[in-house]
Amino acid sequence: MPVYNKLVRDLIPKVIKANGKECRTRILDEEEYEKELAIKLKEESEEYFSAQGPKESLEELADMLEIIRALATVNGTTWEQLEALREKKVEERGGFQDRVYLIDVNDNV
Repeated sequence: MPVYNKLVRDLIPKVIKANGKECRTRILDEEEYEKELAIKLKEESEEYFSAQGPKESLEELADMLEIIRALATVNGTTWEQLEALREKKVEERGGFQDRVYLIDVNDNV
């Protein structure tokens, strides 16, 4: 019997049961949930970097977005507030569309 001990999407237990299998789950407390979300984000990030092609990469990015939404809530904000913060940073510092690669900074001027 495989042991997973990890945070999964809400409907995964139903999917497992629909496939004729049984599983055990438990509900995490707030502290555990935040910790497991961070672990899950790292896991999905690693899966993104090992993805084979654009379709698989997009699947992993979608997973990361779902986790980021949950982390925003855990940190006391909404997706809309997080998006507003992102937009503010774009206005103040730009985005990444121009592909600017900083080589060095001469601070002896």
